[in-house]
Amino acid sequence: MHPELPNIESALLDLQGLEQLARPVAQHKPRILLLYGSNRARSYSRLLSEEAARLLEQFGAETRIFNPAGLPLPDDAPEDHPKVQELRELVLWSEGMVWCSPERHGAMSAVFKAQVDWIPLSMGAVRPSQGKTLALMQVCGGSQSFNALNQMRVLGRWMRMFTIPNQSSVAKAFLEFDDAGRMKPSAYYDRVVDVMEELVKFTLLLRGHAGYLVDRYSERKESAEQLSQRVNQASI
Repeated sequence: MHPELPNIESALLDLQGLEQLARPVAQHKPRILLLYGSNRARSYSRLLSEEAARLLEQFGAETRIFNPAGLPLPDDAPEDHPKVQELRELVLWSEGMVWCSPERHGAMSAVFKAQVDWIPLSMGAVRPSQGKTLALMQVCGGSQSFNALNQMRVLGRWMRMFTIPNQSSVAKAFLEFDDAGRMKPSAYYDRVVDVMEELVKFTLLLRGHAGYLVDRYSERKESAEQLSQRVNQASI
């Protein structure tokens, strides 16, 4: 006999986990959206994102890179602004994301943060970022740092994403790319390969199950209460 839990609505508990996780999943390529955090002509966060996209495609993923140029500041334009709509449509399309920001004044860049701030936690009944995988990278102008990575990891949790354990920080990024914009062989490059490989693995493991994994008892309880209220009001 299980001990009684008087404060729990047992009917709302999910006790069929293994059956849910055994369901067949989609067979299309993993869909990965890459966001970078600089509008410079030679943006190292963009170059690193492009290198990551090449690796992701080598691992069998489909990728899209959002260009933040022209994206207005949050709350400085309506939500139907073309760049805002483009970003949100890409987020809805994706199953996982790569976030790459330069570190500026010890933090992620404003260009990068503005993109995340335009992604709402919910759009009606849809939660655009919830349950999606996330990989983090940063580029540094000087010695290696992890400030932007740490901030983005907190942000990813706030956006209810599954942030993978591995991450990449490229020190003195201006030395790590050739004139054509390709990343040179190095330990930094090897780490990027590791991160993208891990992202694809986690995305494949979670796809088709993310909605179930982030389904919460408290939210099911709230929805049941709201439904009950609507039924009661309709019967008056």
